[in-house]
Amino acid sequence: MTSPILQTVPLGAQWPTLDPFLFCAHHLDRYPAGDGSLAPAASLDGRDIGMDFAGVDGWNMYHGSTVPGFPQHPHRGFETVTYVRRGWCDHSDSLGARARFGQGDVQWVTAGAGIVHSEMFPLLDTEGSNTLHLFQIWLNLPAASKMVDPYFSMLWHHELPVVTGGGAEVTVIAGRLDAAEAPAPPPDSWAADADHDVAIWHVRLDAGGRLTLPPAAPGSSRVLYLFDGATTVAGTDLDADTGVVLDGSATVELVGGAPTGTNGAAGGPIGGGSEALVLQGRPIGEPVARYGPFVLNDEDGIRQAMLDYQQTGFGGWPWPADDPVHGHRPERFANHADGRVEQPA
Repeated sequence: MTSPILQTVPLGAQWPTLDPFLFCAHHLDRYPAGDGSLAPAASLDGRDIGMDFAGVDGWNMYHGSTVPGFPQHPHRGFETVTYVRRGWCDHSDSLGARARFGQGDVQWVTAGAGIVHSEMFPLLDTEGSNTLHLFQIWLNLPAASKMVDPYFSMLWHHELPVVTGGGAEVTVIAGRLDAAEAPAPPPDSWAADADHDVAIWHVRLDAGGRLTLPPAAPGSSRVLYLFDGATTVAGTDLDADTGVVLDGSATVELVGGAPTGTNGAAGGPIGGGSEALVLQGRPIGEPVARYGPFVLNDEDGIRQAMLDYQQTGFGGWPWPADDPVHGHRPERFANHADGRVEQPA
């Protein structure tokens, strides 16, 4: 019998993907207590401030100088799906919108013609640790949608359907699994058309728990990212930190193995088993030209994006700092550019 496993790859901080995805960044930072100003209550000596990715003491400042995170930076031509399993993210953008989300929430941003935004990680707890665990997935846009108006949707954790059974738990972030369907993505997303078969699933398995992944639509790609705990995939035992390219047309059984403890402190597999992320979708099938935060179809598009950003700043930056944060209270909210306000319980 032919195995549905087409390829396996080791995983680092940035995971390789297949069309329509561009890559997935996996962040696990075990930040210390905050100092009362949302910064780490720890010395920053020895860190390359502004470019801190070395993982000293188990955490990074990234491009932040006081609060960890990513101060204002541009995007054009693709989407970001940011799934914050634990910790907090403060978003601000060139449209005048801002949001605080975390603890299982998802923000889905269509950059389209261009947006500037910041993503900061405020350390709200001054008594204990401030572990941050998130995934940021880059999803491409087809040429016809590269220059749409920027937009973002909030998918609050209580809105995300969860499928359970057999010692398995699956959070459906995008697409459908069985009868469970995720909230709608932004309207111009490649995922907004059900025929494109885009799915993002977070899988958690007890030790010995079982889950059967149904076949994807014909022509769809599917990649399984095992990020904690050994897992048996279609009868093959695989360790954590392994990416698995699957035959999308196949039914695949997953069995949770013994935990490794790698990410248990970040939220933990239920029952101490294993965890994985699944990315699936029909390929866009167009040329891709990339330069940093710009993803177009050719080098002319990249040059135009750089020129537009230099001349317009994609609308400018309306905030008094490059790295805004949104106060000391752990409250979720989203203030959209059109004046709409979301504040879930």
